[in-house]
Amino acid sequence: MAPFPTEPMAVPLLDLKAQHGTIRDEVIAAIMPIVDGQTFILGEPVERLEGLVAKLSHTAHAVGCANGTDAILLALRALDIGRNDAVVTTPFTFFATAGAVHNVGARTVFADIDPDTFNISPEAVDEAVRNTPDAKAVIAVDLFGQMAAIDDIRAVLPNGMPIIEDAAQSIGASRRIDGRKVMAGEMADIGTFSFFPSKNLGGYGDGGMVVTQSDQLAARLRRLRTHGSVKTYFHEEVGYNSRLDALQAAVLAAKLPHLEAWSAARRRNASLYDEAFADLDGVRTPMIDDRNESIYNQYTLRAERRDDLQEFLKKRGIGNSVYYPLPLHLQPCFAYLGYEEGDFPESERAAKEVVSLPVYPELIDSQRDEVISAVRAFYGR
Repeated sequence: MAPFPTEPMAVPLLDLKAQHGTIRDEVIAAIMPIVDGQTFILGEPVERLEGLVAKLSHTAHAVGCANGTDAILLALRALDIGRNDAVVTTPFTFFATAGAVHNVGARTVFADIDPDTFNISPEAVDEAVRNTPDAKAVIAVDLFGQMAAIDDIRAVLPNGMPIIEDAAQSIGASRRIDGRKVMAGEMADIGTFSFFPSKNLGGYGDGGMVVTQSDQLAARLRRLRTHGSVKTYFHEEVGYNSRLDALQAAVLAAKLPHLEAWSAARRRNASLYDEAFADLDGVRTPMIDDRNESIYNQYTLRAERRDDLQEFLKKRGIGNSVYYPLPLHLQPCFAYLGYEEGDFPESERAAKEVVSLPVYPELIDSQRDEVISAVRAFYGR
């Protein structure tokens, strides 16, 4: 009989190779006709994926683009947001959200988060909009896989002010609104998705998509992604080179039928973590709004002595990460906006406390148990 191992097994934060191993044949079968046909930009594979994503998100239109950052940029441009405009959004999110606002020439106005969900607070949005005469739109981010309170945000906005839903982390997530299941991207004026490889639905490279119910906005988005052109070499406006590659579309279409099962596996892992950590005084497990079904793009704890916990997990070979260690209002590049430490206390507190653990669908029982054991050991349980 082999001796009991004294070294804990390594548990990565994410294991894309494990996922690829389960779908390799499907992906190869999907991409080889494109390789053989040598038609790589837009075309039928992209149109097919757009149809699938529109159906999933309950939207009339889906427009593929180069990445999730461009998706936000295109959405802002389609809404004619630019110089002399302000956009309200959260300081506790990935950089691209506010970066896109800057890159269309608009000004970012931050509003603090709900401490339970980490998503932007509707009450904070209300205050920010009331105090910002030039506010022209709100970007609500679906952080860590659960939808923002799009309905509550809509209720506090002036009539006609558009909402962009940054759903980069929430494709397939849903929210119960007026007794109906609303999908990520469905209720906003424009929803944006990212297919970065680490996402729940990730490509084998960069990719993004924009969804909308509006025929007019969809037409504008399609024009903007191809240099502002509908007819080749004739340009109605200056746009971007932001087209989704056919290869990426084929990969994503092959993976999409698995998304529901992958999301269910993430929820199962999250539930088992919740149960295992329920008696720990030093951590707070993720809070999911009763109206939401999260896809757990991340499983994010609030943890006392967070930095020490990270170091402890690292020594035991357990992957973990902080999303996000410095709120956007304190980033050096946004110093010109005039914010200071203390302006958004909930976002700042979250940045000091959060840590994300492995929750990917292919996580096996022994790996999950190793994560649980390590967290409990750190807190003396």
